[in-house]
Amino acid sequence: MGFLIRLVVSAIALIVVAYVVPGIHVYGIGGALLAALILGIVNAVIRPILIIVSLPLEILTLGLFVLVINALLFWFVGALHVGIYVDGFWPAFWGALVMAIVSWLLSMLTGHDKRRA
Repeated sequence: MGFLIRLVVSAIALIVVAYVVPGIHVYGIGGALLAALILGIVNAVIRPILIIVSLPLEILTLGLFVLVINALLFWFVGALHVGIYVDGFWPAFWGALVMAIVSWLLSMLTGHDKRRA
């Protein structure tokens, strides 16, 4: 049940991001759900590998390079055209940042914080 709630929270966050950040387009609720699922899989599989590979940059930038990794993964999912389209790197950067904040806020409101799951 927690997985479905997190999926819906991510889909709602994607819809909010599409309204807030110019250059990000979500194709309906079904597209947002599919994109949230793909984004979750990409973040679970590829993100840890990229963070380990870029560890020297992480240390040098005091962890801020994670924002670039998040933007690149967001842009990658947008390039797959699975319910979301991202116009370029900067919309992906701001979209990933806004999505992280909105997802965090919605998770706090629903009571399904990842730290407790």
